[in-house]
Amino acid sequence: MSNFILIFGFLLLGIVLQNVKRFPKNIYKTLNWIVIHICLPALALYHIPKIKWSIDLLFPISIAWIGFIVSYLLFTILGRKFGWSKKLTGCLIITAGLGNTSFLGFPIIEALYGQEGMKTAILVDQPGSFVVLSTLGILVATLYSKESPNGFHIAKKIIFFPPFITFILACVMNVLNFDFHQYVEFVLQKIGSTMTPLAMLSVGLQLHFDSKSQHWRFLGLGLLYKLVLTPAMFYLLYVVIFHQHTKIVEVAIMESAMAPMIMASILASSYGLKSRLSSMMVGYGIPISFITLMFWYFVLNHI
Repeated sequence: MSNFILIFGFLLLGIVLQNVKRFPKNIYKTLNWIVIHICLPALALYHIPKIKWSIDLLFPISIAWIGFIVSYLLFTILGRKFGWSKKLTGCLIITAGLGNTSFLGFPIIEALYGQEGMKTAILVDQPGSFVVLSTLGILVATLYSKESPNGFHIAKKIIFFPPFITFILACVMNVLNFDFHQYVEFVLQKIGSTMTPLAMLSVGLQLHFDSKSQHWRFLGLGLLYKLVLTPAMFYLLYVVIFHQHTKIVEVAIMESAMAPMIMASILASSYGLKSRLSSMMVGYGIPISFITLMFWYFVLNHI
């Protein structure tokens, strides 16, 4: 319960601080930098060396890849059928195809499943959502804008991104059966524990609601795919077809039900792909996702 109070408390604090005139408007960028470059690497270095690798881990790792590919196929087909602009189609592919598996996902998974659930959540996020955003996401953003794809630029963004570097380092440590001294682990754990308040404060500072937008129909379609159809697809695939209902699969499905990724919205906006719609996907998606996440948690634990 204390974790949920922390989540909603800092989320509301961020929303309130938006209306404080003297409060720095772009402070969320600093918070994002701290979360991405310090908290995420600390969590990876703490958790991944302790993971016991098995075939079951393919379930969480595949979440982001399958979800994005299906998003691409679905919105490409709909875009062609209804004559949408490339910018609209690209915006929906990216924002509906990528979930907020770290900023929003980590605090919620930790609150529901504790430290054990975090091991799975990191696998959904790092080799999943983060790599998809940095490769397929950038590729789609480039193809649906006026820019030309640059393979070297994409590879450079991945290789030199701190969470990716620490993810590779942590995987090597796991393979070599090496872990840090308990004092170092203590420091990493404490740094990682700041993830929840900083991430939720950042999310709250970035939430915006646009009641006058002309994109309501597309907003509804994008959120329907992200919050309802995506977790339903993985529930059908993992639980019904493959008969897997472990905690790993449960956490993976909950991560698939997270609201659209903030960084995906930023990516779409920076490439000129319907910036207002991309911000609405996050602004409305996050509060609505708290309701749909409760539904999926109930389904996974009672059916």
